Amino acid sequence: MGRKLGIDTGGTLTKLAYINGQGELNLKVFPSNEMEKVRDWIEAHPTIDEIGLTGGRTEQLLSVLKTMKSIQYIVEFEATLRGVKYLLKSDGYNVNQAIITNIGTGTSIHFMDGDVQERVGGTGIGGGTLIGLSALMTGLTDFEEILEKAAKGKRHQIDLLVQDIYQGMDTPIEGTLTASNFGKVGITEVKSYPLEDKLATIQGLVGEVITTLSIQLAQHHELEQIVYIGSTLTNNRHLKEVIRHYTVLKKHQPIFLENCGFSGAVGALLNVLENANVK
Repeated sequence: MGRKLGIDTGGTLTKLAYINGQGELNLKVFPSNEMEKVRDWIEAHPTIDEIGLTGGRTEQLLSVLKTMKSIQYIVEFEATLRGVKYLLKSDGYNVNQAIITNIGTGTSIHFMDGDVQERVGGTGIGGGTLIGLSALMTGLTDFEEILEKAAKGKRHQIDLLVQDIYQGMDTPIEGTLTASNFGKVGITEVKSYPLEDKLATIQGLVGEVITTLSIQLAQHHELEQIVYIGSTLTNNRHLKEVIRHYTVLKKHQPIFLENCGFSGAVGALLNVLENANVK
């Protein structure tokens, strides 16, 4: 029997998942604007005979593939659910109901109930926002460089906190909460800000918007756990801390998967493996 491959063609990144000869899960990633590299990798692995595909750029990948391999498509939301359930178990979590917040180029939020999922919300704020605002405000476009510099930055001169408004008074809510992202700019005498501080504040904006919406949906569905996934979180300790802090502050449990960016690819792989076993 040939090897199986799962592919998730995202807006920014295309993720691959496959089982190697030792039975271990292997993961790879390529830029989605370089589909020829995905094709070349597939052609360099002739033992792959079946491919599971999902994601918004599926047609773009199919347009460059020149292969007679069997290809099976699975709807992105279904692939993500299957991948999340597999990765939760792999990471030692026993979770049956939760909110799943998928932070990719934008953000899609789902209610997971066993083997069923429902999309319950989303926002255009996501990794694309992080890179786009960073480019506009600092000129940086490299994701890894943005993360490295953002982790060194401070937000206190740029964000307006609740305690900044209620100076010398008891605050009606937690004083360290952000009252207005970038709210101090223009109302203080500071005229220039370090690049690292700008990037840290952009990360704060992205993280707090996504977390606020996730918490509201968790409260609506009376759920404690929120599973945060998506490529934007990969190696992004600073954004995870923003999300973790606010989620815990609101008395919910954040869960970050080790392979947080590969849920769709893993789900597509599981789908093609299951169908192969049925044959």
